[in-house]
Amino acid sequence: MENVTLTLTPTFSKLDVLKGYVALMKLRVVELLLVTTVPPMIVAYKGIPSISSMVATLIGGTLAAGGANALNMVFDRDMDALMKRTERRPLVTGLISPVHATIFAVSLELLAYAVLEHWDNQLAGLLALSGTFFYILVYTIWLKRRSKQNIVIGGAAGAVPVLVGWAAITNNLSLAPVLLFLVIFIWTPPHFWALAVRYRDDYAAANVPMLPVVASLRRTTLEIMVYSVIMWSLTILIGPFAGLGWIYAISATVLGFLFTFYAYRLYVDAHNDKADVKDAMKLFHFSITYLTALFVAMAVDVLVRNH
Repeated sequence: MENVTLTLTPTFSKLDVLKGYVALMKLRVVELLLVTTVPPMIVAYKGIPSISSMVATLIGGTLAAGGANALNMVFDRDMDALMKRTERRPLVTGLISPVHATIFAVSLELLAYAVLEHWDNQLAGLLALSGTFFYILVYTIWLKRRSKQNIVIGGAAGAVPVLVGWAAITNNLSLAPVLLFLVIFIWTPPHFWALAVRYRDDYAAANVPMLPVVASLRRTTLEIMVYSVIMWSLTILIGPFAGLGWIYAISATVLGFLFTFYAYRLYVDAHNDKADVKDAMKLFHFSITYLTALFVAMAVDVLVRNH
């Protein structure tokens, strides 16, 4: 009797599929982006904007960022299958097809624009879409697999929520929001490179030239240190241009010192051949706290001084 080998197709429940679509949006990443949306709105308004405006901007921003993350997974599904950190993503497991994920992502982007254009203004909607286009076309498709500067340039997409929040209030852009944009732009490389040290084997397996993969730990920590110092300097200088006072100035000084201290300690340990993954992850985790605290300080500064 001839042997027959059966290939079983995994079956997924409707709840599994629903969770898969939510996973495509990477809401934990989106949460950090939204932290940088509301404080610029408060700074631009010089107080608390209307609840409807803040809610609409947060919803629109969530939809736009979620759509961008979903499209990123569509283009990176081959790479995700090679990395332990991403091997359970919905497109890798077959939970959701690339076509359905693309339709879902585009729908989110269109809805994001509609929400922002209707409840805020057209500029806010266009800026949100521009962030998605930059993230997908420049970072995901062009740079990520080709250049060690991928996250340096591509990270600009993660700074767009600042511009969206500002534009939602003022319907224009000025030097202040551009400087806030630059803060996140400069923050992104040390933040991401610290994480990439932890997952450099994954990126190497997928042939992604993240800096910790193509450069030594000493070189990586040197660049982290340089970016940290530039970011610290920028955050201190930004106060007068954004109309911020002493609460922000003290917060930026202290937070920047701590960030630079973590970066410096990692740099010194690397040059003494003592650095390890735990050191890098300490910087990574603090970088999230840093960005959150810095932007909260902006909002608190404005609210206290305008009370």
